[in-house]
Amino acid sequence: MDILIFIASMGALIYGADFIIEESEKIALRYKISPFVIGATLVALGTSLPEMAVSMSASIKGSGDIAVANVIGSTIFNIALVLGTVFLISKKINPNRDLFAKDSSWALFPILVFILMGIDGKLNTVDGVLFLILMGAYLTFLIGSNQVEEIDEELRREKFAWGKTSLLLLTGFALTIGGADFAIDSAENIAREFGVSEWMIGLFLVAFGTSLPELAVSIKAALNNNADLAIGNIIGSNVANFTMVLGLSSIVNELNVDLAANFFDISAALVLTLMLVFITANKLYNKSAGIVLLVVLGLVIQNSF
Repeated sequence: MDILIFIASMGALIYGADFIIEESEKIALRYKISPFVIGATLVALGTSLPEMAVSMSASIKGSGDIAVANVIGSTIFNIALVLGTVFLISKKINPNRDLFAKDSSWALFPILVFILMGIDGKLNTVDGVLFLILMGAYLTFLIGSNQVEEIDEELRREKFAWGKTSLLLLTGFALTIGGADFAIDSAENIAREFGVSEWMIGLFLVAFGTSLPELAVSIKAALNNNADLAIGNIIGSNVANFTMVLGLSSIVNELNVDLAANFFDISAALVLTLMLVFITANKLYNKSAGIVLLVVLGLVIQNSF
């Protein structure tokens, strides 16, 4: 029964995030906020809403391992699974933006900061505030570098109605928050039933579920020959996961971080991030890179159990 509840909860998280993203974009368009600002503040952060909801709920419930493992696992899945899939299904990837010079360091810096902060075995309120400041710096950089995310043209043609938008926004938040709450409870029950640690449940089961929005958005972008947007979305989502998700979660409740016990998994997230930097530096946006990333994911899963 807990497995069915978990699956339903993941579905609620994903649909809830979709409602919030789409309706927020409509509000921004209604008040003539630039597409760039919408993309920088909503699209990258929007696909991280499930991670944020799950990790904050886990933090409130005192399940810090799930909160931290969710972010580490999402980083692994976003790079290895999502980008690996994008590289495999894309016909041609030729980003107009220099992802190495402008963005790759932002993918690497937050995880290094996380490791440094975790040396003392915890993430507290001060660490959380510093993470949020880092997110502010990232958004400021995006604005200064004129990074723009395009908005779905269908949204531009739709009539704006506050009643409908407000209802769907409330529905989205209810689904996201409710889904996160049930996902944590069911994940904990699954962990106890099968004798699996909360860390492993968060690292793989929860992280995979909360990475589905990134996977869906990126596959859609790749099939529409917009794979460069998919790459940018993953970088932005990973930054948001470490800064916004861990930042807010550690402010809500102090999180324990055991770098030694979880050395392999944290190292895997770091190595995959370094691989992303290497790929962008050498413009290796091809099927071979996709295969390598998926193979690495398989090795990580095999060695984690």
